[in-house]
Amino acid sequence: MKQISSFLLFVFSVISLQAETIKINVRSDIMEKDIPCVIIIPDDYNPTVSYPVIYLLHGYGGNQNTWPNMKKDLSATATRDSIIFVCPNGENSWYWDSPINKNSQFETFVSKELISYIDKNYSTRNNSEGRAIAGLSMGGHGALWLAIRHQNTFGAAGSTSGGVDIRPFPENWDMKTQLGEYEHNQEVWNNHTVINQIDKLQNGKIAIIFDCGFQDFFFEVNNNLHAALLKKGIAHDYIVRPGAHDSQYWSNSIDYQILFFKKYFDKFITGK
Repeated sequence: MKQISSFLLFVFSVISLQAETIKINVRSDIMEKDIPCVIIIPDDYNPTVSYPVIYLLHGYGGNQNTWPNMKKDLSATATRDSIIFVCPNGENSWYWDSPINKNSQFETFVSKELISYIDKNYSTRNNSEGRAIAGLSMGGHGALWLAIRHQNTFGAAGSTSGGVDIRPFPENWDMKTQLGEYEHNQEVWNNHTVINQIDKLQNGKIAIIFDCGFQDFFFEVNNNLHAALLKKGIAHDYIVRPGAHDSQYWSNSIDYQILFFKKYFDKFITGK
């Protein structure tokens, strides 16, 4: 009998650590379509408590299920750290408002329409001090792009293996379908790459963390972003570790970014 009771207690403990995963469609008025999203809320979610939110952006070829499928313990992390995770489908948009494709306006969707939906339907800390955004590869570019351009919306941002300068890759990842051919639209490309957005930053306005593996084809552009931020005097965490452009690297690196964001969120509760 004692063994049965212990087993039931173990099962209950495991269940209690599992957060609720919600799959929904969020309407985008600007694109006139519904966007699939995954929302992970703590198992002990309490509507009288205000929760910080981390928005996780997928890479090229991914979707709203990329992070939940790759990072199986996101649910446990949501409960442990009292954080809501939101994973939208960004298609292959690079999270721009495309100047040539009216059906790809994902900067507006994520930074305005999705934020509005989440804050309306969940108990969130609905200010920049309660929001972080991160992503992998294309999503790493998107996270920094959105945070730099919407500094009153996101207080912290992270990129893992991010394509933080798109210009060395003009034929890759459908970018020209969003911006036009690089050869004939160089000004547009210059204006839509993260590394050229940092003049909008003031030191300390956004908490920034980014990382890249030694074997990653984006390693050089991440080093260049690090150097540019140092030159401008913008404080940031930059981590270089072994690894390539793959899920094994990302599922490890995101743990460090979530810790970084939690410390950022907690700072505004403890005042330290």
